[in-house]
Order: sequence, then structure tokens, then C-alpha cells
Amino acid sequence: MEQRVKDALDGFEAREAAETQVISGLALPDYLKRRDEFLISVGHEAGELINLLAKGVNARRILELGTSYGYSTLWLAEAASCTNGTVVTTELVPEKLAHAREVVGGAGLDGRVEFRLGDARDIVDSLEGFVDFVLLDLWKETYVECFDRLYSKLSPGALIVADNMLRPERHRPAAEQYRAHVRSKRGMTSVLLPVGNGLELSRYD
Repeated sequence: MEQRVKDALDGFEAREAAETQVISGLALPDYLKRRDEFLISVGHEAGELINLLAKGVNARRILELGTSYGYSTLWLAEAASCTNGTVVTTELVPEKLAHAREVVGGAGLDGRVEFRLGDARDIVDSLEGFVDFVLLDLWKETYVECFDRLYSKLSPGALIVADNMLRPERHRPAAEQYRAHVRSKRGMTSVLLPVGNGLELSRYD
């Protein structure tokens, strides 16, 4: 991994550590009002894992639903630079997408990423061709619908990683609904990994 990519990831992680202290002092209603201000990432262990998984399946087309400020985008873009692939990443908040674009560009990986602003569900519907790797990390209540929309676009052997399966606790009902749903689909093999905030790793055969 190039030093400028490492530096960008280190910057994200330092910011998140500082913001975690701020968040810990907020009541839940106040946090929910301000949540778009904060970097809430998959974390280093999960980031490293998705990077290795994308490389492991030689993912040429990677889809990230939920760019946020671009932390996991960096991990995926670095993987794409090794597989000669591309990342399509989606975000609803323009300021977040602009920040992600700036950081990814500063790390020299902008040529590997296509940034799309809008509702992830509509963007998935508009995609042509197949995808080899998917990261689901947006509003948890939309996971099932997003999965159903991308299911027919999975290439053989494609991997889907869904974040926040174990934490925060308030997302547990939506997480359990997603896990049950994906495991019920034909051709899907799925396992829960206690990495980061909990990852559901699913493979399409």
C-alpha cells in the first residue's frame, strides 16, 4: 500500500477517535440530529478485511452503497488498483461525497472510483452489467431492498459484505432481518463475522 493511502487512512482514524469522544457525551436524540457531521466508519479491521476480500476474488467491479466521508472507499479503491478494477460508490449527502472525492484524489486513487450522488436504490437500478464485490453500509432499514435490487446483478462468486450486524444495538432488528433474508435467497452462502461492528459476508454461487 502506498504511503499516501496509508496517510489518508491514518487521518481518517485520528478524526474518528476524536469524534468518538464527542459522540460519547451526546444523548441519542442529539446525536441523531448531528450524525451527518461525524465520521462513523467500518473501522480498521473491517477495512483491511474488505480490502483483502476484494483482492482475493480479483474484483474488477466493486460497488459501495454508502460512501459517507470515504474511509471504506479508500480501502476499496486501493484493492481496485491491485485488481485493475473500479469502484462505484453512492452517497446521498453532497458534502460527504465531495470530501470523499477530495481524499481519494489526494491518495492518488481517483481514477479508480466513480462517485455517484443520489439514492443508492435508484443507482443500483441504473447499473449495467454485473458486480463482483459489494459493501453495504448505508441506512440499515434499506439493506433488504438494496440487496433485492442488486441480486440479479451479482456475478458468479460475487461477495457482499454488510456492516453493523452486531453494533450499534439499535440496528440489531434491521440487521437480523437482513441476515435472515439474504440466507433465504437461492445461491447465497452467508456467515456472520465478529469483525468491527459485525459483518455479514455472503457469497453468490
